[in-house]
Amino acid sequence: MYKEKFIQYLRVEKNYSSHTEISYLEDLTQFEDFIIGMHRNRKGSDDNPTFDPRLVDSDDIRIWMSHLMEQGITPRSVNRKLSAVRSFFRYLKKKGVLSKNPAEAVAGPKVAKRLPSFVNDSEMTKVIDDPLRYSDDFPGHRDRFLIELLYLTGMRRAELITLKDSDIDFSACTLRVTGKRNKQRIIPFSDTTKEKIKEYMAVRDAEIENKSPFLFVKEDGEPLYPKLVYNVIHNHLNSIPTLAKKSPHVLRHSFATEMLNNGAEINAVKELLGHSSLASTEVYTHVTFEELKKAYQHAHPRAKK
Repeated sequence: MYKEKFIQYLRVEKNYSSHTEISYLEDLTQFEDFIIGMHRNRKGSDDNPTFDPRLVDSDDIRIWMSHLMEQGITPRSVNRKLSAVRSFFRYLKKKGVLSKNPAEAVAGPKVAKRLPSFVNDSEMTKVIDDPLRYSDDFPGHRDRFLIELLYLTGMRRAELITLKDSDIDFSACTLRVTGKRNKQRIIPFSDTTKEKIKEYMAVRDAEIENKSPFLFVKEDGEPLYPKLVYNVIHNHLNSIPTLAKKSPHVLRHSFATEMLNNGAEINAVKELLGHSSLASTEVYTHVTFEELKKAYQHAHPRAKK
């Protein structure tokens, strides 16, 4: 009962996405099953008790985390699950079910910092501008421009999929993007990009019979879906053998890294990416610093001595 009301709270009051709802529900269900089993074993009973959050303490949560680690779950995933449990108990405290949050004082496992994969501008130029990579029909035009727009704007995949013609202001050269939790932000684009958008739309409107409000569509006029976008980008980034990841998010990382490498203020990049916290953007400063170190070690005659 508590869990279902919490998920409803996330949907209605917090405006979380359906993907986040599903993740929270799965994590909380796993947690509840573990706690029920552990409490049953302590009592030595064969009964099937229900989950009672009022009986959970901090040590129970730590034991659950240890169990996850023993199962081979990565520290990053354990922290994500702990975040779901912590939010759940915070909600119960807010509603007066609990007097304190037993997960609040529980520290998650340390996670090694992972620098995001990115593609430098010269490699992206090859991916975007090589005409032999793309077919000469509508899907070819769409795929090429889809990749270029993600790299030019740093949009998330979900934001690109939901982008509509009405979100484009050609007079101001801006895009209105709807991000996480329906937060909107404005992303500027250049006159050159304006012409590319119009060129793509002309091809789309000439080839696609079923009119749609969405900028990017399939051949039947229906909007794109996440796996299709992933496959398009993965296939075209496959030509870069040194790239560890080949997902749509790599283009977002590449956008941010190039912006900072070319002198953009970190707060400006934060706003363009739609980050709620500057800490999320600061990871790209580490990327640019690593690139500086590589350049120094490669170029300075005494750097390797």
